[in-house]
Amino acid sequence: MNEKLLEREPVRRVAAVLAAAGAGEVLTLAETARTAADAARSLDCPQGAIVKSLVFAAGEQALMALVSGDRQCDTKALRRGLGLEARVGRADADFVRQATGYTIGGVSPVGLATAMPLAIDAGLARFETIYAAAGHPHCVFAIDFAGLCRLTGGIVLDDIGSDAGK
Repeated sequence: MNEKLLEREPVRRVAAVLAAAGAGEVLTLAETARTAADAARSLDCPQGAIVKSLVFAAGEQALMALVSGDRQCDTKALRRGLGLEARVGRADADFVRQATGYTIGGVSPVGLATAMPLAIDAGLARFETIYAAAGHPHCVFAIDFAGLCRLTGGIVLDDIGSDAGK
């Protein structure tokens, strides 16, 4: 099963980006990584070390926020941080697939189908190693915070991730 996952086009796309950057490889998991909690259990790591790739819409514009798995995205802070005028709202599954080339549960922050503004939660820097989706709910890649910033070209924002309980 694991080898077949690596053959899927979205996973190959992520693997190619990682290989070109010398940034590691795609890891396959026996258990799902569809949610941050699932991924943390599968990887036996803190939930905060999971990168949630959240896609939003500002009008017709897609944008992405990479938020620590133990935090929620503050869309008002995201809008301010990216200098957007349009209201930021959650994108539906079809919009996500069209904008990213990935389905929800496997949305990777690299190898995106279209260019879009991308913000990174500074809270991810708390962890030496972080894990992001790699094109399928059973695939991830490990990277450090600086590497994620380089690979995605995202803007680091201090205030887009708020504690999930607040």
